[in-house]
Amino acid sequence: MGRDYYATLEVNRNATDGDIKKSYRRLALKYHPLANGLPGASEKFSELAEAYDVLSDPRKKATYDKFGEEGLKGGIPSDSAGGAWSSGYVYHGNPEKIFRQFFGGDNPFADFYTADGNEVDINFGGLRGRGVKKQDPPIERDLHLALEDLFYGCTKKIKISRRVMNEDGHTSSIKDKILTITVKPGWKEGTRITFPKEGDQGPNSIPADIVFIVRQKPHPRFTCQNNDLIYTAQISLEMALTGFSLEVETLDGRLLNIPVNDIVHPLYSKVVTGEGMPLSSNPSTKGNLIIQFTTHFPEKLTAEKKQLLKQALTL
Repeated sequence: MGRDYYATLEVNRNATDGDIKKSYRRLALKYHPLANGLPGASEKFSELAEAYDVLSDPRKKATYDKFGEEGLKGGIPSDSAGGAWSSGYVYHGNPEKIFRQFFGGDNPFADFYTADGNEVDINFGGLRGRGVKKQDPPIERDLHLALEDLFYGCTKKIKISRRVMNEDGHTSSIKDKILTITVKPGWKEGTRITFPKEGDQGPNSIPADIVFIVRQKPHPRFTCQNNDLIYTAQISLEMALTGFSLEVETLDGRLLNIPVNDIVHPLYSKVVTGEGMPLSSNPSTKGNLIIQFTTHFPEKLTAEKKQLLKQALTL
């Protein structure tokens, strides 16, 4: 009785092409001489290659299924072949060739797994020295957030579409996934949120990390400077010289009444302590509210008003 290629690949005779591929992949990785130094591993690796070479080819498989190993290798009369392999099959004896053809490159160990499914990190220098698979470059996307989102914190759900490998290890499909981002109070422009290995999957690479970068949307009243909020008030020259009270609505809806009794010169700013953005490390602590001023000058003055100003400003 000739050898049983199905038993060699640990599949039954009704196995599909996908079953045969999946089993060869698992067993070839398990018994490859560079990964398995036990006695008999090299011989088993060669037997697996021959079995896969036969069962993965429809003509060879048809001949083997009908006539067995003897008919496959000895050849059969062409009139009984029925379109199957009619000349004797000779295994070329190079299991590495089958292995490389199957995985599509000189270094198939990018997806190397042990028999129990754990990933193995081995430097197979014999195959062009490229034993460790490389990760795809990170995919960066902007995450636009309102200033209120950064003040209070929020949750954002983002749907991505990515390529996912199917169970056979060779084909892939596009699937959607929801990524959840928990925005913490006090996050700043440029904060990076990384989802490891959520990029497209491939047979010979590690999926890319997906990185979202916080971008603050423009706000009608405030800009941010580190943990401080900057507010610009429009005032007249009279207000700048004589003092006034300023009302500022905060991000949380409170109305601050801020007295300004100083002379507002071009470099002047008013600091209101603790009314800025929360610190991400300690949200109960806040930065400051810094009020800057734009002073509007009159377009013209009468001679009388100019004289009055001169008198008022004369020390």
